[in-house]
Amino acid sequence: MALLELKDVHTFYGNIQALKGISISVDEGEIVTLIGANGAGKTTTLMSICAITPLRSGQILLNGKEISRVSPNKIVKMGVSQVPEGRRIFPQLSVSENLDMGAFLRTDKEGIKRNMEEVFAIFPRLAERRNQLGGTLSGGEQQMLAISRALMANPHLLLLDEPSLGLAPLVVQNIFEVIQKINKERKTTILLVEQNANMALKIANKGYVMQNGIIKSADTAAHLLENEEVRKAYLGL
Repeated sequence: MALLELKDVHTFYGNIQALKGISISVDEGEIVTLIGANGAGKTTTLMSICAITPLRSGQILLNGKEISRVSPNKIVKMGVSQVPEGRRIFPQLSVSENLDMGAFLRTDKEGIKRNMEEVFAIFPRLAERRNQLGGTLSGGEQQMLAISRALMANPHLLLLDEPSLGLAPLVVQNIFEVIQKINKERKTTILLVEQNANMALKIANKGYVMQNGIIKSADTAAHLLENEEVRKAYLGL
C-alpha cells in the first residue's frame, strides 16, 4: 500500500484552477520527484497535501487514511513535514531555537534531544553555529537549517520544495547527498519538488512531470532521464 496517494485532486486559487485532476502515488521508502516549469502546480501539490491550500475535490490518502479535510497541525502529527520553497527559517531565532520550533508539537523530550543531535550529525556546520542567528547564515546553511527543522518533527514523509534554489553547485551537490542519506539512513520517504530535473531524477525512484496543473507523464526516474521529450524540455539536452 502506498504511503501517500493523491487521487484526481483539483485545487483552486479563487476562480483559478491550479491542479486539474492530478493523481500521484508515493510508496514507503521511496524518493519521488515532481518536475516541471514554474507555474506547473508543483508547490500547490505540496500545499494541498499539507492542507494549506484546500482541494476542491479529489482525495489525499496517508497510509490509506483520508487526510483531505484534516487540519495542517494534525497532518504534521501524522508524520508529514514540509521544507518550504525559499527556506523560511526564523531569522531572529538561533539555529537551536529554529530546531526547537520544528519540534513544537512534540512532548517527548528525550526523543527531541536525540533528533537534534542527529541533525547536527547530518549537518556539522549547524552544530558549530547552534547559537548563531538564523538570519546571519549563508543561503546553503539556511537550507540545511530548513531541512533540519523539518526533521525535528520526526516525519515519516518529508516534502521538499526546491531545495537547490539559489545555491552554488557544490552546495547543491551536498544537499542532494544529504537527501539520499536521510532517505536511506532515517528510512524517511521523500516527495521532492525540484526544477533541477537532472539532479532530482538521478536520486529518485520515480518521477512525475507536471505541466499546467496536470500530470503530463509518469515513469521510473531512470526512464524519464532517457525520455527524449523530458531531456529536451527539462534537462537542456
